Order: sequence, then C-alpha cells, then structure tokens
Amino acid sequence: MEVSSDREYIYTSSELDQQEGQLIEEIKASAREAIPDPDAWLDEEIKRNILLTTVDAVVGWGRRYSLWPAVCFPACCAFEFIAAEGPRFDLARFGMDAMRATPRQADLMITAGTLTWKMAPVVRRIYNQMPEPKWVIAMGACAISGGIFRSSYSVVPGYNRIIPVDVYVPGCPPRPEALIYGIQQLHKKINKIHVIPDLPQFLQKGKQG
Repeated sequence: MEVSSDREYIYTSSELDQQEGQLIEEIKASAREAIPDPDAWLDEEIKRNILLTTVDAVVGWGRRYSLWPAVCFPACCAFEFIAAEGPRFDLARFGMDAMRATPRQADLMITAGTLTWKMAPVVRRIYNQMPEPKWVIAMGACAISGGIFRSSYSVVPGYNRIIPVDVYVPGCPPRPEALIYGIQQLHKKINKIHVIPDLPQFLQKGKQG
C-alpha cells in the first residue's frame, strides 16, 4: 500500500515547532523544584517491622511465658493443680504445659501440701538443683503456715522456713482460679526484675566472692 505524497497536513511544521516549544517552556516553568521521591513506603516499613523496647521487657516477657514447674506436691493441693492443668483452666496458655521430671530443667516450684521435717531436706535439695533464675509459689494454707497441722512437732510451719517464697496462694485447698491469679502475680514480679544488676552492687559482690 502506497501513501500518497500529496496528502494535506492539518498542522504546518512551524505550528508543530511552536506547540512543542510552548510545551517545553511549560515543563521548564514547573520544574523549579525537584519532585519528592516516593519513599513513603520506607517509613511504613519501619513502622511495621521495628519495635522499640528494653532488654528487661523482652527477657521478662520470655521468662513469664516459659515457666516450667518442678514436681513438688507432697499432699492434697496437688489435685487442684492437676485440675488447673486440665483443659478447663488450661495452664498451657501461660506456657506451663511442660511439667519437668527433673528440677534441673525447671524454674518454678509450686509447693502444695503439708511438709514434714523429714521431707524438708528433699524439698530443699530440689530447690537447690533448680537453675537460676527460679521462683517458688506456696500453694495452700499448709504450704504457707503449716495449716491445721502447724502445732504438730513433725510439721514445718511454712515452706518459707527452708526456701524463699515469692508468691503465697491462700486456701485449703485453693481453687485453680486462685492458683492462676497467683501465677499472674508472679508474672508481674518477674517483669520487674532487671536482667543486668546494679553495677556497684554487682562489683562489690564479686569482690566479696
């Protein structure tokens, strides 16, 4: 197909040059300042993927929700703990579903029931075998003060006589809801612990050791 050379153009070449020059001048007039780079996605990426917090908060969060209890239930309150471990109360939501068979893998001792002086060395040995940091919950009246057997010559009047106790859960026996509340209070206590101790006290302790 041939294109006829005698075709009439709508615009002359001078008109086209004039329009092109006008367009260029308009672009030049609007190009006084640089157009901002489309980098809004950078700020959005930072907001979505960067979290500012403290080391204490991160470590405290990890410790709170990975508590592994040690087996130390010499009496009847253990059944309430078993109920708390069941699907109705579900201690697994606190990261406590893994009961440790050895204290060397545990960081929480839940003491429940009457403790006799004959069993006291065993409980203290279990506590000493637990790695640091470690915590203790005294569950029930017998664990707190000896309970109704307090006046007996063979009963320890509270676990805090032989090991340090962090949280007390009263009751005879306490309900699983009370134990869960005590665990939540322990979470608050763990969250306030500093990962790095105060430097002057730490250095002084090191010199004494």
